[in-house]
Amino acid sequence: MTARHAAPRTPPTPRAHWVLLLLGMVALLALLTLDGYAHHAIGTGTAARGAPAGAAPTEVTGGGPVIRTDGGVTRSRGMPARTIALTFDDGPDPVWTPLILDTLRRHGAHATFFVVGSRVNEHPELVRRILAEGHELGVHTYTHLDLAAVPPAQADLELSLTQSAIAGATGTRTALFRPPYSSEPGALDGNGWRVVRAAGAAGYLTVLADRDTRDWSRPGADAIVAAAGPRQPGAGAVVLLHDAGGDRSQTVAALDRLLPALTQQGYHFTTVSAGLGDPATTARPAPAAARFSGGALRAAQSVAGLLAGALSVFLVVAMVLSVLRLAVQVWCTRVHRRRIRRAKDALRSGSRPVVWAPVSVIVPAYNESANIAATVRSLLDTTHPTIEIVVVDDGSSDGTADIVEALGLPGVVVVRQDNAGKPAALNTGLRYARHDILVMVDGDTVFEPTTITRLIQPFADPEVGAVSGNTKVGNRRGILGRWQHLEYVIGFNLDRRMFDVAECMPTVPGAIGAFRREVLTDVGGVSDATLAEDTDLTMAVCRAGWRVVYVEDARAWTEAPATLRQLWRQRYRWCYGTLQAMWKHRGALVERGQAGKLGRRGIGYLVLFQLVLPLLAPAVDVYSLYGLVFADPLQTAVVFGGLIALQLGTAAYALRLDREPLGPLWALPLQQLVYRQLMYLVVVQSVATALLGSRLRWHRMHRTGEAGAALSARRP
Repeated sequence: MTARHAAPRTPPTPRAHWVLLLLGMVALLALLTLDGYAHHAIGTGTAARGAPAGAAPTEVTGGGPVIRTDGGVTRSRGMPARTIALTFDDGPDPVWTPLILDTLRRHGAHATFFVVGSRVNEHPELVRRILAEGHELGVHTYTHLDLAAVPPAQADLELSLTQSAIAGATGTRTALFRPPYSSEPGALDGNGWRVVRAAGAAGYLTVLADRDTRDWSRPGADAIVAAAGPRQPGAGAVVLLHDAGGDRSQTVAALDRLLPALTQQGYHFTTVSAGLGDPATTARPAPAAARFSGGALRAAQSVAGLLAGALSVFLVVAMVLSVLRLAVQVWCTRVHRRRIRRAKDALRSGSRPVVWAPVSVIVPAYNESANIAATVRSLLDTTHPTIEIVVVDDGSSDGTADIVEALGLPGVVVVRQDNAGKPAALNTGLRYARHDILVMVDGDTVFEPTTITRLIQPFADPEVGAVSGNTKVGNRRGILGRWQHLEYVIGFNLDRRMFDVAECMPTVPGAIGAFRREVLTDVGGVSDATLAEDTDLTMAVCRAGWRVVYVEDARAWTEAPATLRQLWRQRYRWCYGTLQAMWKHRGALVERGQAGKLGRRGIGYLVLFQLVLPLLAPAVDVYSLYGLVFADPLQTAVVFGGLIALQLGTAAYALRLDREPLGPLWALPLQQLVYRQLMYLVVVQSVATALLGSRLRWHRMHRTGEAGAALSARRP
């Protein structure tokens, strides 16, 4: 970047979107945590209880299945004679619960359903149907959690969340509770008794079972029927069955046989509350606040499930796209290298003429005193026979023009102008340039001796209107420099090989590019309508019907930002300017020829990989953090490791293509923890600025002259 706009000061860029982004990420993490909790990804399951904390009282283990512990008094009861309270755990289930309800209705029977709160939120219509058909509900925790294996606070949360879900779905509350993994009173140990007492203190009536059919193990319909019958003829019983948690076809079949058989023996089937005849245990209306919070919980869980599913799909799609992108890049690179070899063979054989046409090099410069001397000297130290250098000083205040004039070098023209911006400086250079092949180079960039000659060789093809060179990072010693070096080699140059083969080059970089004069005349010179004048110009050239190609061995060494603040400003300008250019040239999407290739291939690629995916990257990072901390850390680590391995392979391939050492590869994993986030936050900032209509000012970067020093160090 060598010039800046002299536009009036503009309002500061928007800040509120950062607060919204942070709040959005926190909300996303909270929703993902809720989804993980609701689906057994976080803090659920059957954790080890440890040693039993004493024993349950004998009056409980030897008593009835319905236990009340409120008021410091423990009482247990059972069903009256010839009264069966069928109970179903773990639902509702969209397949088996309706079949069980149909069977009960067909036989005129009623039952009690101990529901899981998260499933109530998933299928509220089934819970409403349960009540509408005369059955009743009980609490079976929110996630089917073994309450004896968790802290009391989490156990309380499980009960309250389930009550909230029931209230939101049905507008009622229930006083009935059954602990997951419970059975008959005789199986109750000290830990289970602690859960029962805690539930009693919260106002619940705990319902265990007289008959545990163990239908969850699928023992067969005959075994389920036998296990469901009362132990003594004529005795009442609470029967434990399941309407969810697996294939319940045997339960449905057993129920269809059990109901008529016991009815013929004089039994009747009712709910637990009706069997007890205790009005305090029947469902009652929930307060309005409870109904509202229940509805909000259901909505949050639904949104969380959709987001988790969408992010899972997006992560898979992003990985597939990354692999496909790499495959296309590798294929295009091989094609591009074959073309380069054929072109070199043609030059050596004489079947293709060497382009020795005179060249005008335009150097727009604004406050480039640290680099300008090295830049001009490198341009004159060339193997090309005829060049002129036009340095356009864009109102510098550090003596840039004086430095160039003091060099006293032949073939160098210095033009001074008031500060008007880089596009204006380039257009001034066009007016002063005498030759028909024009090379544009930034004032912080140095060329190798063969760069100009190699850069202009594609002009032997009359269809080529512009050529992009290979930009290399000169100041790559620090970690930030290494990251940018890898980005230039991997992203920019692999992409440019692909764009060349696909004939959709969107950008000839300002650091090194060559143009025919007639091309620049066709497009009206360099426009100042965007902050990415190089991208805007290149897209205009493509839309004018010219081909734009890439020459990998025409190298230019540039000075990259040395601090995160400088990097942010540069990439913010690049990204915002690219958005402006894409919008300006959106008509290319429906055009034909070279313009259509640019629109549907080049701009389409930029929208996908430099806009959409980066915008969604913060959500993916939150999803990855959620998976690493709350879900399956091994699976998340494997996925992340796979992505790193893919990037390492890509980086190694790109470095080899550019004949660069593989040493900087060690910095690539670290790049994913800082640099990548900075780059996608740049996209977020740029999009917010564009949507809010703010204007971005040009920011100058502090120069140190390291690019020239780096090139000198590489020379023998």
